[in-house]
Amino acid sequence: MAAGTQSNGKTVYVIDGSRTPFLKAKGKPGPFIAGDLAVAAGRALLARQPFEPGELDEVVLGCVMPGPDEANIGRVVALRLGCGKSVPAWTVQRNCASGMQALDCAFHDIASGRAHLVLAGGVESMSHAPVLLNDDMVGWLGEWNAAKSAGARLNALGKLRPKYLTPIIGLLRGLTDPVVGLSMGQTAENLAYRFNISREQMDGFALESHRRLAKAQDDGLLGEIEAVYDAQGNFYDQDDGLRRDGDMAKLAKLKPVFDRPFGSVTAGNSAQVTDGAALLILASKEAVDKYQLPVLGRIIDSQWAGLAPEQMGLGPVHAMTPIMQRQGLKVDSVDYWEINEAFAAQVLACLAAWKDAGYCRDELGLDAPVGEIDQARLNVDGGGVSLGHPVGASGARIVLHLLQVLKRNGARRGMASLCIGGGQGGAMLVESGKE
Repeated sequence: MAAGTQSNGKTVYVIDGSRTPFLKAKGKPGPFIAGDLAVAAGRALLARQPFEPGELDEVVLGCVMPGPDEANIGRVVALRLGCGKSVPAWTVQRNCASGMQALDCAFHDIASGRAHLVLAGGVESMSHAPVLLNDDMVGWLGEWNAAKSAGARLNALGKLRPKYLTPIIGLLRGLTDPVVGLSMGQTAENLAYRFNISREQMDGFALESHRRLAKAQDDGLLGEIEAVYDAQGNFYDQDDGLRRDGDMAKLAKLKPVFDRPFGSVTAGNSAQVTDGAALLILASKEAVDKYQLPVLGRIIDSQWAGLAPEQMGLGPVHAMTPIMQRQGLKVDSVDYWEINEAFAAQVLACLAAWKDAGYCRDELGLDAPVGEIDQARLNVDGGGVSLGHPVGASGARIVLHLLQVLKRNGARRGMASLCIGGGQGGAMLVESGKE
């Protein structure tokens, strides 16, 4: 089943947007919690607008793993940004597409006339993912706290076992589908097998992602990034997961991570665990006219789709196809594409699926293949493999950057899409300019 979300109401404009650098997790908590990242992106964005933060109608933020002090992180961030107590704010969670879900919620609120000016996007600080106690340890702590006498406490101590101290790594559990028992990397291995995608193809895609990001950084094509500063005065102004010295030989030496020893998905051809935030301002025509706002582009259509969890990486083809049908589009009708790079194998599988007559017939209900996306117009400045995939933020980042790509190339139409853990896909069609 698929849920279409085409707007039949008011035009919805994207006014502006910004993001933080995406900072690679390095084995310990990074310098910023999620709220800090969202505030850093939002503060710079709101500071350059002709309206006050309190004039927003709402704030919608996607986040999968907010910290324990950031329940309803959307509201926490809104208050920290100076939006005031009267601006409602809320948090959404759709795994890897949480940032796009936030945009979609804002899109519909504006299209229906319920709102005119919305701050929406996503954030994730994956390096701060929780480390949890197992149930045995929690039960023992309950008994320990209930023990009032010295004898009762000695008795409780006698029941403590070393295995109780084994932690639960929240990030690893979160990246594993509890229904089919597969990690996201194992689902990528499924797709590589299904479409006969080789290790060399995956590594080649990964290397090109890094090459494109390097060129984008060198050419100053990532103007949506706002520098962030930590408590020690250090600053971060670019995505730091880039590997400029990578080559096929180095990638070939990496061992498979998810299907040892026979698999092909490695750390080198997978998205990086990363911290980051991306926020956009969406507006109605009334707000554009009232505040004389510049227009970056418009959201035209969006789509959510479901599929087998063990094939979750194919979610983009299931979400993009209904949009293409509704809008009467062919592949060459779309100028630029962003398909989030959860894994190189996953993006390559999406490209293969749209060219495969059997898949299009049996899985998408089509009479013919959709066609082939020109990779020169796909993820032109790199993607999750090179710059990282902070799960709550990526959906907002790809929409924002796609609009920037359309603007700088004088192009009209773009499609952004993601696969979603649990077996879903999300897609959003945007166009540049005001009309």
